[in-house]
Amino acid sequence: MTNAQGNEAAALTGPASFELDPSASTATFSHKTIWGLVTVRGVFSDLNGTAEIQADGSAHGRLEIGTASLDTKNKKRDEHLRSADFFHAAAHPKIIVDITQAATSDGSNVQASGTVTVAGQSKPLTLTARVSEATGQAVTLTADAQIDRADFGMTWNQLGMLKGPAHVHVAARFVKSDAAV
Repeated sequence: MTNAQGNEAAALTGPASFELDPSASTATFSHKTIWGLVTVRGVFSDLNGTAEIQADGSAHGRLEIGTASLDTKNKKRDEHLRSADFFHAAAHPKIIVDITQAATSDGSNVQASGTVTVAGQSKPLTLTARVSEATGQAVTLTADAQIDRADFGMTWNQLGMLKGPAHVHVAARFVKSDAAV
């Protein structure tokens, strides 16, 4: 085993507790609008989270995304997305991703399941995250998901302009709690 493989194995073994490094993590989305002719892209800048790896290698974690931190580079659109028509940021300040079960079999992919809560509504979530970095002190996971906003009560759709699910991409860097800066 090479030294890099040893670091990866050390990063993915437990028991270990981790905290999200928000400065090295991102949560972005893209969604087709204007009848599929334009793609709106946005980023959430308020990210927090924790994760734990158990002695048996199983894991669980939580990611919190601040809905008011949404930025699509259009102030009027951002205000509308924060309103009750969409994220209802005043009443539901966080998107919560609770991963209750996660495990890796090959060191490069993590099968995860749990729930995602948006605008006060929770739905089951199953995804595959990729391990893009693993050292003795940190793990970075990237994941993509297709999320249908209607599943969370976001049905505003003037003249049918919004179609299909939003594409969500998360890159989450977790640092061992004892190594957190």
